[in-house]
Amino acid sequence: MDNGYWILLIFLFLGAFIAASAIITGKVLGFASKDGKSKFEAYECGMETFGNARVQFKIGYVIFALMFLVFDVEALFLFPIAVHWQSIVNGTLGIPVWFVFIDLGFFFAVLVAGLAYAWKKGWLKWE
Repeated sequence: MDNGYWILLIFLFLGAFIAASAIITGKVLGFASKDGKSKFEAYECGMETFGNARVQFKIGYVIFALMFLVFDVEALFLFPIAVHWQSIVNGTLGIPVWFVFIDLGFFFAVLVAGLAYAWKKGWLKWE
């Protein structure tokens, strides 16, 4: 194996070890609550709980998390193109400008279609 692969393998095992040790430590040192009273107490926000949190989580928070993820990936995709834009225009990078425009156009078309779908479903309304 090349030296770079050994370093990668060491970091993968180190990350797995840290994650597993955190989970095991939580299971060993933590306690399980058998009574249901503590589940219905106010936590951090000071407001009394109401309704079913599972239903609210499935409907609201996951949608907002997915919408954030879509636009976060958009920023990650656009950053390398913005950094290397001068090299693309000059032709020193070896990627034709028309290919970049078609690629960006397709990417934005998918994003706009996803945003239109979310808007049509009413997921962007603040209630």
